[in-house]
Amino acid sequence: MAAVSELNDWNQRVVAEFRANHGRCGGELAGALMIIVHHVGRKTGTQYENPLVYQPGPDGRMFLIGSYGGLPKDPAWFGNLLAAGQATVEVGDETFEVKVTELTGAERDTVFERQKVAMPVFAEYEVKAAGIRTIPILALDRV
Repeated sequence: MAAVSELNDWNQRVVAEFRANHGRCGGELAGALMIIVHHVGRKTGTQYENPLVYQPGPDGRMFLIGSYGGLPKDPAWFGNLLAAGQATVEVGDETFEVKVTELTGAERDTVFERQKVAMPVFAEYEVKAAGIRTIPILALDRV
């Protein structure tokens, strides 16, 4: 349980830093494109805010990689967003609604390859997850 509490504390600190600095974070997240995703727990109904790294795509599209540090399961936010099919996000100082869809096949692979180039740690996550799961990717399209 301490790990969940530590993660929640870390998330809260990142959210506060993101908002205080107009969408920018420092430390290990310096230079990363950050987004805050608002979602509802599909089992609990609890409201969540997750600060996540995203990859920009064409026409304002944004991609979220459900790496979960290479752990053997998908992060909870991934299932929540996929189940809802929509979310509210914060990018910089702007808040807006998005439609959520999962990428598959070649499109998913292309986005993941770009993420590994942009942030090589994602290649490490892929190795850790190999044989257990394929790291999923969600596309967010502004509505």
